[in-house]
Amino acid sequence: MSKTTVRDVSTEPEPQHGAAQARTVTSSRAFALLLVITGAAGLLAAWVITIDKFKILEAEADGKTFVPSCSLNPIVSCGSVMSSDQASVFGFPNPMLGLVTYGIVICVGMSLLARASFPRWYWLTFNAGTLFGVVFCTWLMFQSLYRINALCLWCSLAWVATIVMFWYVTSFNVRNDLLPAPGAVKRFLDEFTWVLPVTHVGIIVMLVLTRWGSQLWA
Repeated sequence: MSKTTVRDVSTEPEPQHGAAQARTVTSSRAFALLLVITGAAGLLAAWVITIDKFKILEAEADGKTFVPSCSLNPIVSCGSVMSSDQASVFGFPNPMLGLVTYGIVICVGMSLLARASFPRWYWLTFNAGTLFGVVFCTWLMFQSLYRINALCLWCSLAWVATIVMFWYVTSFNVRNDLLPAPGAVKRFLDEFTWVLPVTHVGIIVMLVLTRWGSQLWA
């Protein structure tokens, strides 16, 4: 009697090609779609925030005040976050960086859907980019919760998208031997990659609820 094993189909790798040192690696269709979806979610958030930021600046130039539609109360206040110093940490609005980086993620996902394959250096560079993204988002989360004292819903969407893509890209690289890891880690990621982003996002939700609780809906 045959035995069937349940696997994490969203990151199931495809056969790899080429020699061990020069091989290129492609991915499953599901993983490619995950990159397209998370990239699109992040791009949407970055686009809306960028447009609202321009409207805020235009209103200030005219001596008026623009309130973004996602500013629901003093806590859930996108305007407060967009007007903070942390919203332009590199000298320009942060979401403009997202317009570029999330666009790159979509391009990678679309290329994989077209059955493209990439060498090890490409996947590691891509992984480094998602690592930078998740570290930057973590810093922004801290600033939002404990310095700005306000939460931006569109920013939260970008955070979740970045977290998901980081963990799945890292899992992909580990399971394809592009990143060194013990066999036990590979076996875990083979079936339970989803646990990592769910836990990560769950911790953030708990921090938000601990910080503000019922004030979120006041």
